[in-house]
Amino acid sequence: MKKILYFPLLFTLAFFVLNGCSPDPSSSTEKRVDAEPKVNHQEQAIPAAPETLEGMLDQKPGNLVNKHLDPELEVINGFHIDRYRTYMDETFYPIIEKELARFFKEHPDLSNDEIYDYLVYQLASGQYAEYNDKLLSFDHGYEMPELPESKEEVLAERNMKTNIVILLDSSGSMKQEVNGGIKMELAKQSIRKFTENLNQDSHLSLIAYGHKGTGSEEDKEKSCKAIETVYPLDSLDHGRFSKAMDSFQASGWTPLSAAIDKAGEILSTYPKEKFHNKVFIVSDGIETCDGDPIKAVSKLRNHQIDATVNIIGFDVDDEGQQQLKEIAEAGGGEYDTVKDKQELEKVVSEKWRPSRLQIMTTHGVSLPDYAKQYEELVNIKNALFYSSLREEQRIKHAVNELYAKRIIDSGQRTILIEKTEEMHRVRNEYINETYDKKEQEAKLAKEEIEAKVDAWKKKWSDVLDAEGL
Repeated sequence: MKKILYFPLLFTLAFFVLNGCSPDPSSSTEKRVDAEPKVNHQEQAIPAAPETLEGMLDQKPGNLVNKHLDPELEVINGFHIDRYRTYMDETFYPIIEKELARFFKEHPDLSNDEIYDYLVYQLASGQYAEYNDKLLSFDHGYEMPELPESKEEVLAERNMKTNIVILLDSSGSMKQEVNGGIKMELAKQSIRKFTENLNQDSHLSLIAYGHKGTGSEEDKEKSCKAIETVYPLDSLDHGRFSKAMDSFQASGWTPLSAAIDKAGEILSTYPKEKFHNKVFIVSDGIETCDGDPIKAVSKLRNHQIDATVNIIGFDVDDEGQQQLKEIAEAGGGEYDTVKDKQELEKVVSEKWRPSRLQIMTTHGVSLPDYAKQYEELVNIKNALFYSSLREEQRIKHAVNELYAKRIIDSGQRTILIEKTEEMHRVRNEYINETYDKKEQEAKLAKEEIEAKVDAWKKKWSDVLDAEGL
């Protein structure tokens, strides 16, 4: 019985001893952590993200963007776009993900607005102000040319000589067959027909490129150096020209850029004041020798020779068409795509042959050159568009990363994505409206000048016809 009576007493003493040794709940580690003030959003010097157009156009680059993303790479497009995608996937996105993990571990309970502010603070583009200024100040620069007004001046203009340089892609893919025959043979046939009715005052040159070696990596260097003037610039001798055409076959890689450089060397001593200089290219694909055809064409256009570059894409895929079209536009000429013998012959016969009033071809909107001005305007617009699009993509990537790591829920994700898309929509709407206005200004100026030039052409065409000149 005594043992039973002792048990409650021992239990009570043990309770008080244990309770007395335990720490005060108010001083527990868990409670102290909770009691510590959260790092305030404002203490991080993170400004509120701009939500007006004016604010976005003036914003500074995000912290991570400023440190890790080359401004030129951010706006790159066209056939170089894979450089941007590769860099983002392999380098920049991992940087974003690491920073998100660090920051949101320290700041787990931010509001949606605070999260968005932080993402803009890190990932915003800072290029809007520069390119917006360029867009607003863009001047097409079109001027009414000084046209000859005497018969003597008009006749002198008409008597200008014409130089034609033909570049024929002789890479291995030109051995492929299309409807009507082998691409290389069809190209040669069309070029021969083109020369049959060539003006006697015209001088012609033929360059083969990529016609040595094979398409293997071992032969790449040899093939990429294969740019040969098989017919030097001269009046047409059908026998010599035919022999030159037979001297090479389709074989290796595609050194298009180097071939364009060669054309520039040939034409370098023929100034635009005395010669009409034209370059015609037949190709079935893109540059494969690490050259830059756009740069080569720009150099050709910047010389005093002012040569126009016209290109036929022969059975070309979408990527090839895009590059060749950009080259032709940069060269102030035209791009045509053909799939078979019939289409090739039609383009060569209708578009390569000089017009009857070649006298007029240097007049109209070519001072400064229309294509160059249009390209400049498009490049400014594209820089703004891609700055905005890629800011949107970076922020959406970050939002999806936060959702995947369960830092935000699906409702928050939707709110943040919609806000990001809305900001891009506002920017893009402004970009398109401003671009359209500038394009319309240029179009009206061009049409006004060309209407006056067309009237001048008709006047002198009638005069020369009446006098049998």
